[in-house]
Amino acid sequence: MASKGKEVEGGVGRDAATPSNPRGIPQAPFVDKVEDYVTSRADVEPTLRRFQELIAKYQFMEQNLQRRVVGLKDKMPDIQKTLDTVRFLQMRKDEEDPIETTFELNETLHAKAKIPPTDEVYIWLGANVMLSYPIEEAEQLLDSKLKAATTSLQNCEEDLDFLREQITTMEVAVARVYNWDVVQKRKEKEEEEKTKGKKSETASDG
Repeated sequence: MASKGKEVEGGVGRDAATPSNPRGIPQAPFVDKVEDYVTSRADVEPTLRRFQELIAKYQFMEQNLQRRVVGLKDKMPDIQKTLDTVRFLQMRKDEEDPIETTFELNETLHAKAKIPPTDEVYIWLGANVMLSYPIEEAEQLLDSKLKAATTSLQNCEEDLDFLREQITTMEVAVARVYNWDVVQKRKEKEEEEKTKGKKSETASDG
């Protein structure tokens, strides 16, 4: 690309000169004047290629965030359910009678159980790891996990909205550069035809 045109950042990463959202996703360049990015038709192809690369990187980030959102939405109800159970057990810990309930052995099989009052619960932490916690600590742990997941989900959804805006901005930029190229091509053709016409007139006069 000609040195007079603006350089387009080829990667989506942190840059001190590039505005970004709170999570560091850079803002797409807004192409108001195509001439700021291309100075001749020779600049069009590399500029379009860089714009398309940015679109692809934004779309890659969008796909990763969409998968994260799905994972968080799957996990949060389980955390909430476990937290509700711990709070219920904490309310009943001073009772003398056991709690009669059913628990899941697998998707189609449940068993009856009697749960005596307890000050301790066991929580799955993932990766086949289970640890015992005093009820108060278990409630704090689960509450903090739920709040963290809620915040993370909100951030992901904000980032997805931001990414969609950047993708749209870049798609508009691609269209503007492409249309500029079409106009320049038409002008060059008209100039070429005018030059041919003048040469024909000169030849006929001779």
